[in-house]
Amino acid sequence: MKTLKKILKRILFIILSLVVILIATYMVLRINTKPDIIALERKAIAEEQIDQKARELVDQMSVKEKVEMMTPVLSMPKMLAEMISDGMRYNQEAYQAGGNERLGIPSMRFFDGPRGMVSGESTCFPVAMARAATFDRDLEYRVGEAIGKEIRANQGNYFGGVCINLLRHPAGGRAQEAYGEDSYLLGQMGSSLMKGVQNHNVMACIKHYALNNQENTRFKINVEADERVLREVYLAHFKECIDQGAASVMGAYNLFRGNQCCESPHLLTTVLREDWNFKGFTISDFLWGIHHTDLAANAGMDIEMPAIQDYGKKLLKAVEAGDVTESVIDESAFRVVRTILKLESAPDPMNEYPEELIGSSDHIALAQEAAEKSMVLMQNNGGVLPLDPAKMKDVLVVGRLAVTENIGDHGSSRVIPKYVITPMQGLQTQYGRDITFTFEPGEDIERTKELARQADAVIFVVGYDHGDEGEYIDMGGNEIGGDRKSIRLHENESHLLQEVGPENENSVAVLIGGSAIIVEEWKDRINGIIHAFYPGMEGGTAIARTIFGDVNPGGKLPFTVAADESHYPEFDRLALETSYDRFHGYIKLDHDGNKAAFPFGFGLSYTTFTHDSAVVQVFEDHVDVSVNVCNTGKLAGDQVMQLYIGFDNSAVEREHKLLKGFQSLALEPGETRRVTLTCPFEKIRWYNPDSNKWELEHMEYQAYIGSSSDTEDLISLLFRIE
Repeated sequence: MKTLKKILKRILFIILSLVVILIATYMVLRINTKPDIIALERKAIAEEQIDQKARELVDQMSVKEKVEMMTPVLSMPKMLAEMISDGMRYNQEAYQAGGNERLGIPSMRFFDGPRGMVSGESTCFPVAMARAATFDRDLEYRVGEAIGKEIRANQGNYFGGVCINLLRHPAGGRAQEAYGEDSYLLGQMGSSLMKGVQNHNVMACIKHYALNNQENTRFKINVEADERVLREVYLAHFKECIDQGAASVMGAYNLFRGNQCCESPHLLTTVLREDWNFKGFTISDFLWGIHHTDLAANAGMDIEMPAIQDYGKKLLKAVEAGDVTESVIDESAFRVVRTILKLESAPDPMNEYPEELIGSSDHIALAQEAAEKSMVLMQNNGGVLPLDPAKMKDVLVVGRLAVTENIGDHGSSRVIPKYVITPMQGLQTQYGRDITFTFEPGEDIERTKELARQADAVIFVVGYDHGDEGEYIDMGGNEIGGDRKSIRLHENESHLLQEVGPENENSVAVLIGGSAIIVEEWKDRINGIIHAFYPGMEGGTAIARTIFGDVNPGGKLPFTVAADESHYPEFDRLALETSYDRFHGYIKLDHDGNKAAFPFGFGLSYTTFTHDSAVVQVFEDHVDVSVNVCNTGKLAGDQVMQLYIGFDNSAVEREHKLLKGFQSLALEPGETRRVTLTCPFEKIRWYNPDSNKWELEHMEYQAYIGSSSDTEDLISLLFRIE
């Protein structure tokens, strides 16, 4: 026994010694391998000149140097050492790839994060799903600008956080990272973020390409979809971002038609480069995106990320063996060099990007604005909201999430800002001078009932956190995140609302979560419901100001909240094979004749709006739909007008209607404004797999304009394309 203990101690000592050596080696390397930024003169250069210069540079490279343009700087041991030295925090230093000091080519310097740069104490914005609820392109562009500035201030030049995966089912673990269930909304919001980032000459990466819609089996699941469904439903938003100038595309972990997405010639070459004429570069999803060196390189996967596994020496050997031709390497290296040169040499809109930009007060104020504009008022029975501060002396705040710093999942999108305002802190800071806020976990139902009866109002904060949904991580059998096991509240929270809600007529539930939460079993026991998503570092402030009326909520649901789980597509979180059709979300409810509990695009306000006098006009290449929108209430407020196009007369299978335009507008009390939404004909074509072309049907279409996808909220018009 003593001998065994000595052996175990010796093994432990060796392991610890190796860890220390790794960390020490890394720290030396870290000092000597900070981003090697070779300053290029920033001036306007024509695309043709950039192409010519990039080709000249690649022609001067050896095969080894070309392969290095496709290869990350870090090895796996160095990446592990880096994470250990950073307290197991991901991407604290830029992940670099490519670059050539001899030829003066800067490296690609990557930072992740849909809700902000993941490095340091950067600004934590609300998750993308929350920002989708604003339906505000300009706001999303400004968020992109802020993220771009912070990346530049951190010596980065590449942002990996434009996530535009379509929400096929609300249980999808990473729903919070993207913009909802509608392809048009995804394309509009994703391209707005992308353009804001790239305005500061930071390359933006759109991801995960493609059909990446569930987490637990993301490395193994094979997805099937016919070509029409692929192009019209799951790729249309990617094409929108490509058309708007996205610099880069990240492949997905899952398989498509039996091939890894990062090794798919159809996705990476046929669609992306031949059909869409994409000029930027591709990167693999991290660590497990590539399985075969030759298949990935030949398919058009330009850079392996973030650590060397299948490229580097393996790729060089594949070229030497003839498994990958040098011409393939030439084109990948050219795409990388050209894209880096284009962004690194373009004039900057700012003279400098000081470190003080990271987590700056201006950016934090923008995070609060985004949180406030994202709040969705789902229910307001009896006008319970906003609560009147003058009539409130004692308010009960119930639920563990009220005192939890809960800003989203703990995977690759995690941002750790300098502070987080919880809902309880927001309430106390904003209104605690005149109102007493009492926190109660809600575990003791009878005690909570008694406190609720004594209070002037009860605010429940319920929903999810990173343990319920997010990027899937298996820590030795201990699962973190992943796909939701249920799309209803936890049983104890549902029971809490049902039992305690009726005890106080001023009862409000604040929902925290990345997508739809079915509320049927308790919604009639609560008078007010606000969906707050994961609202970022100033989320508690936004929640408090919304509840007490300093903010008039104007958010709209970027997903459908169904009355029953069966109204969504089937979802198996452990599936290894799945097939996608075109029907999901409001599209599926329309198709099946089911009514949503809360429809896509829906959101109430503390004021009231009407819309009328709609007119449709058909032009040579587009259709315009105009409508009057009036704020008929007593408060200023935001409204989102939405345009849907209907395809009931189509000769092929199509959706009943699809979102094809929207505009967010702020109206003063009594103000009327005429809004015109435009739909180009190219947005209503269908993909003909027989001709491999997009075709426009000449027929009578339906136009619907209004405040949500529900028929009762829409004005219906007809128009014809001859």
